[in-house]
Order: sequence, then C-alpha cells, then structure tokens
Amino acid sequence: MIKTETQPKLTHNEVIKEAIPTLAGNIAATVASGTDQFSADDQQFIKFHGIYQQDDRDLRKTAKKYMMMIRGRIPGGVMTPAQWITFDDLATTYGNNTLRVTTRQSIQFHGVLMSGLGPLIKKINDSLLSTLAACGDVNRNVMAAPTPVETAARAQMMDDVHAVVAALAPKTGAYHSIWIDGVQLNLDDPKNKDFVDPLYGKTYLPRKFKTAFVMPPSNDMDVFTNDLGFIAVVENGKLVGYNLAVGGGMGRSHGNEVTYPRLADVLGFFPREHVVEISKAVLTVHRDFGDRTDRKHARLKYVVQERGVEFVRAEVEKRADVKLSPAKPYSFTTTGDDYGWHKALDGTHFLTLFVETGRIKDAGAALQKTALRKVAEKFDKVEFRLTANQNVIIANVSDADKAGIEALLGEHGVKTSNQATIMRAAAMACPALPTCGLALAESERMLPGLVDRIEKVCSEVGLAGEEIIIRSTGCPNGCARPYMAEIAFVGKAPGRYQLWLGGNASGTRLNKIFKDVVKETDVEIELRPILSRYAKERNAGERFGDWCDRVFLKEQAAATN
Repeated sequence: MIKTETQPKLTHNEVIKEAIPTLAGNIAATVASGTDQFSADDQQFIKFHGIYQQDDRDLRKTAKKYMMMIRGRIPGGVMTPAQWITFDDLATTYGNNTLRVTTRQSIQFHGVLMSGLGPLIKKINDSLLSTLAACGDVNRNVMAAPTPVETAARAQMMDDVHAVVAALAPKTGAYHSIWIDGVQLNLDDPKNKDFVDPLYGKTYLPRKFKTAFVMPPSNDMDVFTNDLGFIAVVENGKLVGYNLAVGGGMGRSHGNEVTYPRLADVLGFFPREHVVEISKAVLTVHRDFGDRTDRKHARLKYVVQERGVEFVRAEVEKRADVKLSPAKPYSFTTTGDDYGWHKALDGTHFLTLFVETGRIKDAGAALQKTALRKVAEKFDKVEFRLTANQNVIIANVSDADKAGIEALLGEHGVKTSNQATIMRAAAMACPALPTCGLALAESERMLPGLVDRIEKVCSEVGLAGEEIIIRSTGCPNGCARPYMAEIAFVGKAPGRYQLWLGGNASGTRLNKIFKDVVKETDVEIELRPILSRYAKERNAGERFGDWCDRVFLKEQAAATN
C-alpha cells in the first residue's frame, strides 16, 4: 500500500481569510441591520478593522448585552490636541466615558454599541487617525519611544516609524468602503473578487505582528517583547541606524508547554535607510514560515526559536538585500516613565502624567479626563504622547504655557508631582474583566488594591519606598507584559493567579514561574517571607527581581530537582 502525506489542517481563520481576502466579510450589512452582534466569521474579520466584539460579563447572568471594543491605530502614540478632543468626544458619546491607554501606545474605547460603531470609526478617520490594522493578523500599531521629547535623532526615528507604518499597512479597500463610504464592498468587482494584498498575500499573517522603536538607554517600549524591534543607534546626535531585534512575544497558554514567552534576539546592525526593506523582510519571514495550523503556536517567536537565529538572519538579509553588520554597543537602564515636569533639549517642557492602569476617567476629586480635554482645548500647540506604560505625556509646552497647564490640572484635582507611590507608578494591568472575553480573573480592577497590600507588607519588613515592578493580567496572553515584571500575577481562574518572579528593571530578562496557583487573598502569605529575606540578604542597590534571579529562584529550582 502506498502511503501519501496529508497536509496539516489549516485553522478556520486561514480558510475564511483565503475565501474573502478583502476582509470585508458581511460587516457593512450587519452594521446596517439593527442587530447587536456579528457572526462568528465576521468577529474574526472585524479585528482587522480594529474591533473586538465583547459583552459585559458582570451582567451575563441577567442579560447578555453585546458591545464593541475599538482600538485606534496611533503611530508612536502621538496625538494632536484636535485628535485628543475627537477621541474624548467619542468616548463620551459612544463609549463608557473613559479612554483606555493601551500598552501599545493606543487608545481603546469600551462599551460601544453596534449603532455607534460606524460614526465612531468614521470620526477617528476624519481626525486623520485610523483603526485599520490595530488588531488582526497584520502588523499592528507601531510603537516608538516618546522621549527624548525633542531631538534631531527622535525626529528622524519618527520619520522611520511613519515609513514603516505605510509600508506594512494592508491595502484592502474594504475598510474605506465600510467605514468611510458606509457601503458593503462590491465583491463582484474583479479588483475586489481577485484581490491579493501585495505584501500580505491572500491569507495575511498566521497571527499578529508587533513592531517597536526604542532609543537607549531607555527601554520604555519593552523592545524585546516585540516580533520586530528597532534599537536606535545615535552617534553625534544623529540617528545612524538600528540594531535589529526579532522574535519576541509574551503570549502563552496555561498547560500548553509548546507556548511560552520569549525575548527577541538581536540579529545585527543596519543603516537607517534600509528600515522599510528590513521591516518587510522580517514580516514576510513570519508570513511564509509561521504555523497556520495552530494559532497558539503561530507567532514569529516560534519560527526564530525552532528554525534558529542564523536561519532567520539569512532569510532577512536575502529578502531585504541588506547585509547586517555586527550589532553596535547599547545598554538599557529602565523600562519606566519619568513622571512630572522635565525640560527638553530644545527648551520646551514636557509633563508625564500617571494614569492608573491606563484608564483616563473622572473619579471623585480627580477629574483627569476633563482636565486633559481642557488642556487640549486651551493649549493647541502642545502634543499628546501615549506611553507603553499606559501613561500620558503633554509635550512641546512653552515657558509661557507651563504655569497655565499646571494650574488647569490642579483645578481638576490632577497632581503633577508626587502623583503616585513609587510602587503604584511602576505597576501595570490589562483590562480583563468585565469586558475581555479571554479573561480568567480580574486584573485592572484588582491590581491597585493588591499593590496597596504589597506596599503594606514591604513597609512592615523594612522595604518602604522601594520600587518593585508589578504587573497583572487576567489570562496568560500577556497584554500587560507580565513576564518581564519583578512580580507578576497571571490569571488562572476567578481569584486565582500564577505568581511569577525575577524580571529586571531594564527589560532584558524574563521572569520565572514561582507558584502555579495562588489565591488572591493569600498573596501576603506567599510574598511576606520572600520580601523579608530580600530585605535582609540583598546586596547594596540590588533590586528585588535581581535578587530573586540570583538567589531565590535558584534555590527553588534546586529544591525541586
């Protein structure tokens, strides 16, 4: 009997992308129909348009009410005052009256009903921003270091960011047809019927693709967590090129050992004039070699891990027609934001404002949403910059405007100094419940109170005022980059988390799992003895994550072997 090899079965997402490569689905007809939800297939297509269908899980037992999360595509997280006002209006009119700053320098709207979807996306486009490719199996929002605020090198980097955004954007006409013209794309038109994206092909990427630009010594983008990272090399004040990092990613699945977080490898250096060719080369390596049979194993990091760095480097060099040089020296010192007022090199000022868990809102005496709106209305020469740590920078502030902005914020209860305790200021969480359909446990609503409790323990064991980077996610997908934190909580079930320890402040080391299941109510019991030992045993200046990696986690590994 002759045996024939059978092709591995493709995922359903691959089947529907090939069937409708314009990504139009039946979206426009559904929006116009008056229903409150999309079909299962269209729920996959709308992701390419920057939309996720969700429901309020707090209300599931009484009534399942569908709503949408919409994510803007904001290159480098830079917004004009007019754009900020537009987003603020949209959050009030169509969303839940909050703006959610994401860990990828974007803004999400939550609680948008089907009836508000069309107007919201059209007005974002009218503001000269977009939602196209904010989600989906494509290159997503391109991140870029928000500081130094004004230097020639950063201006050059932002030029490169926009070049990469344009080069890696999908070219389907469905987005414009649905959200700008308000009509279903005519699939009988030959140009649509036979459409193949010139870069992505008919089936786009096997999974999402993330890109970031970073400028040492700050690693505020967590560059090694991205599929594609550009580490700026500046000589004599000029951006001469980039060290190329490839193959990072946070996502994993509980109980699935073939999934794991991974840091990108640095492949080498190239001059900045090749940034577009290099970007396309890395993306097409993912397109051509990524796993299309298992979406949990479909990220570029698995290609790099399993085929090897040398294979990927050779492919990138061949596709870009660029020979990479050995990486140039660089070092990172921090992943955090520098809060408060600072002076830029051009003499202007910038203000970094702490936004707890990224949620801009009016709460009690702190009217942060209203205050930022009024800054945008009154000071039209400033620039808003979103950070990868979920905060907001008001940049390009003149000497004449600084006092006015300070006073306006103060009138609305928004602090510009001593904005948060050092531990709160370093913490980060994903939204999780009640809106995210993937969440297994709380995150955004849980973390502030948990940080308070950990701070209390630290104070009791002699660590008052110490910075420890704490991050939480409601599931293992890693949207808040938990696997880089000194302490991380990764949701497993309601009120239960994996506990990870040992990341570092420079974003160059993954942490390790310490406990597979910890009850949220038992966190103090688990952490107190560890924090107490750290306070007594650490070297001078040694951070908690470094001590865990050097001492504690090695002891735990030895004890289990």
